[in-house]
Amino acid sequence: MTAPLLKIYKKMKWLPFGQWLFSNAVCRKAPYFASIKPAITHLEPGLCRASVPKRKAVFNHIGTVHAIAQCNLAELCAGVMVDATVPHKTHRWIPKGMTVQYLKKAETDIRAEAKIILPREWQDKEDLIVPVEVFDLHGTKVFHADINMYITQR
Repeated sequence: MTAPLLKIYKKMKWLPFGQWLFSNAVCRKAPYFASIKPAITHLEPGLCRASVPKRKAVFNHIGTVHAIAQCNLAELCAGVMVDATVPHKTHRWIPKGMTVQYLKKAETDIRAEAKIILPREWQDKEDLIVPVEVFDLHGTKVFHADINMYITQR
């Protein structure tokens, strides 16, 4: 059965400005993410890709994309992917923790990918570690996060 969020994405992605509309809808549901102006560019079970433009609002004191903007993008990407993947009728999820590594300066727009291996069996009271990789426009990995999603049965 397809998750409700994934159904909405599949319908909207074909519309003019569909990905923009979908990304804005996600940010309305979770308003804090709107601060980074993300664009969700791909979504399927087990995979989400999103990007953030480099702009003054996400700069740090040295003119690169600041650490928390990268954390926000990683959490958004992981959360949207998990929401589109976990079977809603039987399970639910919540972020439990995040471990991050800042690998290089993020001097351009950035794009993130959250990916897990499917198929899998969903357990009760499970810690699902979602790896998220963040790259700059040159394809250089600038950031890595392991986000712990706590999965429970309904």
